[in-house]
Amino acid sequence: MFSRDNWREIFQTIQKNKLRTFLSGFTVALGILIFVVLFGFGNGLINTFQLFFEDDAQNIITFFPGQTTKPYKGYKSGRQIEFDKSDLADIEKDFPLFLEYVTPRISRSYLTKYKNESNNYSTRGVAPSHQFAEKTIIMKGRYLDKLDILKKTKTAVIGRLVERDLFGQEDAIGNYIDVGGSVFKVVGVYQDDGGDDEERRIYVPYTTLQLIEKNTDKVDQIIVAFKPELGYTGAIALEKSLSTFFKEKKYINPNDQNGIYIRNVAEGLKQTQQLARVLQLIVSFVAFGTIIAGIIGISNIMVFVVKERTKELGIRKALGATPKSVIGTILLESIFITTISGILGMLIGIAILSSLDKTLEDFFITNPYIDMPVAIFATVVLIIFGGVAGYIPAKRAARIKPIVALRDE
Repeated sequence: MFSRDNWREIFQTIQKNKLRTFLSGFTVALGILIFVVLFGFGNGLINTFQLFFEDDAQNIITFFPGQTTKPYKGYKSGRQIEFDKSDLADIEKDFPLFLEYVTPRISRSYLTKYKNESNNYSTRGVAPSHQFAEKTIIMKGRYLDKLDILKKTKTAVIGRLVERDLFGQEDAIGNYIDVGGSVFKVVGVYQDDGGDDEERRIYVPYTTLQLIEKNTDKVDQIIVAFKPELGYTGAIALEKSLSTFFKEKKYINPNDQNGIYIRNVAEGLKQTQQLARVLQLIVSFVAFGTIIAGIIGISNIMVFVVKERTKELGIRKALGATPKSVIGTILLESIFITTISGILGMLIGIAILSSLDKTLEDFFITNPYIDMPVAIFATVVLIIFGGVAGYIPAKRAARIKPIVALRDE
């Protein structure tokens, strides 16, 4: 344990060499501050990618019909593939152990009117489970239900901005709107975190839309939600199985990549997260490089400090100071400066990240942060190496013979 005299001497040394102490402390604090901020930016980048995908459910696979480019089993190339209601039933029958739900989607754009107000809105014919695929939040009223599908009711769920555009301050629930020449009763109003475009849509029963369109049974897309416990590997395996199922049923050449288009959110999410983590590793590498630069800086300063105090150390040894006490004094000074500066830099860096919040969203950095254990670990690492940086020249100084030290100029 160090004595009070040692601490008094350290503070006297710091007071006599304010500029030198400030520069060494500034180097350490700046290194930690830059590390914290850059590491936080990396986390903010991951947050942005996650928010982009979290607008919709992350356990869905969407199938889009395409156009064949290869002949197969007597069918010519250039054939337009179509989905219908039987595909929904067959998927539910053949893959029940892997599915949470299956929903079709029919997308149209209709002029929608209410009294003297009108606008063009994207109108989607869907099933009730589509609410979970889009993470639609009902503000008032209700979403579509199974009875709407079975009875092909003319009910509609409209976005928050659709209600604002058409109804103003009036409550839309229970009122009727003209959607493409057909009258629908508004049963619900929703909001969506995906933004304005998502909230300017209208959802109606897909069976009703099929009835309006000459009683067809065709659907534009099929959304399959798999059980989350399947994980990424299971999701990819299910995607391949469903792709094979569609190609066999629709007579598409197994090697034809254009007959069916697939969007697997799990695959896209994983690739995006991997990219974000690679970027974070790069940022972390740069940040650690900054810390290393700080370590080198304080090492150079401590070498200079010891060199400057060579004659003083020689006098101390001549008066009976032990090598251990010489090392202890210099080492304690190094650790003290590094600790205070490191903690200060860490706190300033955390404060900067906290103040940024969502101000950097235009640069794809959302809510940047750093886990406290990571920040503390980096600070401790710098303190340890700061101690090592002070120990090496201190040990060398402790070996100097008093007569040699006293001759030093």
